[in-house]
Amino acid sequence: MSLKQQLTDDMKAAMKAGEKHRLGVIRLMLADIKRKEVDERIELDDATALAVLEKMVKQRKDSVSQFEAANREDLAVIEREEILVIDQYLPAKLGEAEIVAAIQAAIAETGAASPADIGKLMGALKPKLAGQADMGLVSKLVKQQLAG
Repeated sequence: MSLKQQLTDDMKAAMKAGEKHRLGVIRLMLADIKRKEVDERIELDDATALAVLEKMVKQRKDSVSQFEAANREDLAVIEREEILVIDQYLPAKLGEAEIVAAIQAAIAETGAASPADIGKLMGALKPKLAGQADMGLVSKLVKQQLAG
């Protein structure tokens, strides 16, 4: 079942169960996916839809930090609850050891040997780790692996 179909089914279930908060978050997710499809005039596959959801989580994390800085814990709580709902649709995150193993496999595959090969290595890793790892952490680990 595709991610969009799962979201639609869960939206119907949330409507029937009267889960207003969950329903609202699912509608936001579907709206963001639909907006991306309309903007780019394409049908999103699951990988691209997951990227949209990851972006939503990142935006909410940024909002939480801003709300906490402004002493608006009430708003930060709402954002954290939305993150919990969105996270249910994202794949489990890989641990640092698993990411390092994937980096080492990609190094062997691409022949990357120096920091000049970071772009080539990241290009090989991004499709494999999309949705499963924070790409900022992957980039940091790639730099460590190639530097030393």
